[in-house]
Amino acid sequence: MMARRSLPPLASLRAFEAAARRLSFRGAADELGVTATAISHQIRLLEQTLGLRLFHRETRRVRLTAEGAVLLPVLRAGFDAFSDAIDQIRSRPSAQLLTISAPTAFVAKWLVPRLADFRAAHPGCDLRLHASDSLIDFARDGVDLAVRYGPGPFPDLTAHRLVIDRVAPACSPRLAVRSVGDLSQHPLLHFEWPHLTDATPTWTAWLRRAGIAYVPGGAGLHFSDEGHVIQAAIAGQGIGLLSLVLAADDLASGALVQPFGPILDADPYWIVHPRHPARAADVGRLVDWLRAATL
Repeated sequence: MMARRSLPPLASLRAFEAAARRLSFRGAADELGVTATAISHQIRLLEQTLGLRLFHRETRRVRLTAEGAVLLPVLRAGFDAFSDAIDQIRSRPSAQLLTISAPTAFVAKWLVPRLADFRAAHPGCDLRLHASDSLIDFARDGVDLAVRYGPGPFPDLTAHRLVIDRVAPACSPRLAVRSVGDLSQHPLLHFEWPHLTDATPTWTAWLRRAGIAYVPGGAGLHFSDEGHVIQAAIAGQGIGLLSLVLAADDLASGALVQPFGPILDADPYWIVHPRHPARAADVGRLVDWLRAATL
């Protein structure tokens, strides 16, 4: 018979591995979705079980003891092996299905219109679209690849810059907008950005860049979904400050016109995925297709 393993609690080993890898109890807590106090408790439990110290606790930082340094690489390799095995068995029931998560407006205005091209190029691979403006957990949510908007970086993920977004005023040609003087004749259409910074491309920022003081930057119609701003502009509800990436097809078809500038630079769209995806070849093909489709 095999000898029975005598191991400390798995929760304490997991807490130690995360804290030792990051050299931060707070970083481990954020990674594991618990409090720093819980991490500290689990590590003290592990130290008591082993009868030795694993960390030197100093003001505002921790360092591994010699024993902690021996334990870390073994646990890291073990947890990596757990993750790889779980990813493999999760992918087997639907081996031909790739799940891609992306912001809601990106899915509706950019990704869905291009799906036929992907299916024509890769007939043996089906896609599941997960439209969400919230951050996802790749393992928990069963996501292979995500498109995200922002400056980055994306810790612990492989990231490829897809395209840098730009924004500009755009509207229906039915409004017959010709110059900046027409701004005061129509409602401004606003996207309510979830996080505002000095670099956020809002109407207030655009008006400041254009040197226009007679138009109130906050007036008009406000939307929580960027795709709804584009649809309102197409419907002639006003003048939107629109993403030129998301509105590209509508501008090309003539459903929208961009009557004047200036054009503001915005953040990039990124493709992100785990550093060691379960289906690396399929994920690589999807990354290549997404990047080629933006050229």
